[in-house]
Amino acid sequence: MLKAWQLQQRQSLPLEIKERYTENRIKQWYEYWEGNVYVSFSGGKDSTVLLHQVRRLYPEVPAVFVDTGLEYPEIRKFVKTIDNVIWIKPKMHFKEVLKKYGYPVISKEVAQKIDEIRNTKSEYLRNKRLYGDEKGHGKLPKKYHFLINAPFKISAKCCNIMKKYPIKKYERKTNRKPYIGIMASESSLRKTTYLKNGCNVFNSKRPISSPMAFWTDRDVWDYIKKYNLNYSEIYNMGYKQTGCVFCLMGVHLENPNKFQLLKQTHPKLWEYCIYKLEHKKILDYINVKYE
Repeated sequence: MLKAWQLQQRQSLPLEIKERYTENRIKQWYEYWEGNVYVSFSGGKDSTVLLHQVRRLYPEVPAVFVDTGLEYPEIRKFVKTIDNVIWIKPKMHFKEVLKKYGYPVISKEVAQKIDEIRNTKSEYLRNKRLYGDEKGHGKLPKKYHFLINAPFKISAKCCNIMKKYPIKKYERKTNRKPYIGIMASESSLRKTTYLKNGCNVFNSKRPISSPMAFWTDRDVWDYIKKYNLNYSEIYNMGYKQTGCVFCLMGVHLENPNKFQLLKQTHPKLWEYCIYKLEHKKILDYINVKYE
């Protein structure tokens, strides 16, 4: 188990040293699984850098892109320019996921807790989510209690259904093990995971390698500049994150937020989100502007 100061120390290292450290983790993973690996490729800047690093060492490693239908057009366009990318699809359409399970709101942790409070048959779990355990852990923050009685379904299942299930199916079929371009700086959950497991997790239920976990966003852009890498033009349009177009998670923290940007850059997609998918009622309820 690493300490927070150790992560901070690694995050402050020069890019050249981080590259060497990451290269060692990539080699370790490749050799352990005898080359039966792949790169989880979203078309975003982080996985673009990761794919470049992996293929500098092992050019034959495939990339896998989950074609959810929720990506920005510029992401799909960029992915099509990359060689040896395997495209896979989810079974359900996003509209079906929303109807059956609910909207992904605030964060995965918050959405899951709200879903459990509303739907669990366990009184213990419901009380834990409302009030915390004996140490006060595990509860839904009070500032989000207003969402418990929201007039729409809320769930964190979207990401699992649209992305994780298809990728796990691919892994079962091929037995390949993934490199994933996630970083500890992106969320408290990812920071906790890195402190607990480090970069390469060999013995978990789902083994994964995140060899860039101790990098920062600045490192990624410095690497892109250093090696003159092509990347999706979506980043030149004002977007900092390039996940699913229709996702509502984290939008309350952005200024301007993704939907305000979307109206300017992709007005037809904006109209589909706000009116066809009924994001208007969710954004109004959580008091987030979208125009």
